[in-house]
Amino acid sequence: MLKIGITGLGFMGMIHYLSYQQLSGVQVTAICETIPERRQGDWTGIKGNFGPQGTKMDLSGISVYADLKDILSDSNVDLLDICLPPNAHASTAIAALNAGKHVLSEKPIALKLEDADRMVAVAETNNKLLMVAHVLPFFTAYAFVYDAVQSGRYGKLLGGHFNRVISDPVWLKNFYDMNTIGGPLLDLHIHDAHFIRLLFGLPKTVQSSGRLRGGTPEYFSTQFLYDDSDILVTSNSGCIFQQGRPFMANFEVHFEKATLVLDGAVPAILTEDGKVEKAELPNLDEIGVFANELKEVADSIQRGQVSPILGGQLARDALYLALKEMESIQTRKPVNL
Repeated sequence: MLKIGITGLGFMGMIHYLSYQQLSGVQVTAICETIPERRQGDWTGIKGNFGPQGTKMDLSGISVYADLKDILSDSNVDLLDICLPPNAHASTAIAALNAGKHVLSEKPIALKLEDADRMVAVAETNNKLLMVAHVLPFFTAYAFVYDAVQSGRYGKLLGGHFNRVISDPVWLKNFYDMNTIGGPLLDLHIHDAHFIRLLFGLPKTVQSSGRLRGGTPEYFSTQFLYDDSDILVTSNSGCIFQQGRPFMANFEVHFEKATLVLDGAVPAILTEDGKVEKAELPNLDEIGVFANELKEVADSIQRGQVSPILGGQLARDALYLALKEMESIQTRKPVNL
């Protein structure tokens, strides 16, 4: 039985808690949270932009702590699941790894590259697994693309374009602070940066342009340049002022023998013989998606090998990529990696 401790009972902490309930061989044994009513099971104040809203929870049999050091000293916790704000990811993960726990941290891995590098190094020193909850590859449309790349069934991967845009999240305090949340670059675009890194590897150069808000990228476009000139990858991401803009994410991924297009719920497959097919995808709700992600975490620990999708080094590379994009936006010049 893999025993889980969750620190941070905001919306994502609740989603992880509910998702663990769908897995066999996994048990949430401890929770760490600073808000007293949430420690007592009153989660009615927890709300998000998808999935279930908070309700009253029975936390019987679960150890509940207000202080991080207490959950870190709990021998009944094998893995610490960190669902805290981004500026707390690095320090909490390092403390947990030094306490002998495996770690799953919400994305981004950290806000500064040196912190991400230190997290990866501490995990290696302690012989513990560090994983980062980049859930995007587990959403069915993106999982379909990843499987197509891994299987090679459409031939060589040639590139793609990735969109991810939201209206300004005015309800999030300090959203544009690069030392607290990281703005749309590290809260929103980091999903596509991770997926691009997963599919194509690190580019040799990024060329980005965009609007800045106090030095923080607000809305931006990037071209990712690779040694292989056949590979063309671009992205567009950020926030717009108008609140009428719903969340938007789509893609177009090019292979030698097909193009996969997501402009709705299900990807279309444009085949080389001129046909248009719909991808056959499993019917998963949001909790099911996160349950698949957390199953990958549990399986990785059981195997004793870091996940090829959720590994800390991969998440570190996604952060590195995003920060190089920011440098390009700020300098208005291409930036080599």
